[in-house]
Amino acid sequence: MCTQLTVGVCRVHFARNVTQKIGSARSKPVNALISTIFAQTTTEAVTAQYQAVTDSLRGSFPEIAAMLEAAEPDMTGFAALPREHWQKVWSNNPIERLNREIKRRADVVQIFPDQGSVTRLIGAVLQEQHEEWSYGERRYFSDISMRKLVHTLHEHTEPARPELYLTA
Repeated sequence: MCTQLTVGVCRVHFARNVTQKIGSARSKPVNALISTIFAQTTTEAVTAQYQAVTDSLRGSFPEIAAMLEAAEPDMTGFAALPREHWQKVWSNNPIERLNREIKRRADVVQIFPDQGSVTRLIGAVLQEQHEEWSYGERRYFSDISMRKLVHTLHEHTEPARPELYLTA
């Protein structure tokens, strides 16, 4: 199963795992039901729908319900972020696209003389992608949504507990 950096399981790969587990014909309605989780607009609605979907699958597809229960923290991890970020983080397509670009450029070179040359090539690709995501027309996250993310992260950070620093 494909996992993302600190955000969760890629929903596309989870759907593929469902299809692999129960077959193509039976997985279509199940995956459609699972996709309703991602149609919600609030964190509370995502959590409630996740539970409803899991409960509804428990009788007819217990193995899929078990998969959902095991993956809940990962599958709903996106919901803690600002709404504007949800579509960007519930799939790992940008990372897969970046990996394909690195592979494509490495295939052109074919043989690297040393470790440093590999590092420079991959570093150049990553720097190029960073600049596109940060400053290009197709910014990955807008300034406004990043400010919301920083605000969200500060809200969820626990303040330091002074009693931890007291000595006897």
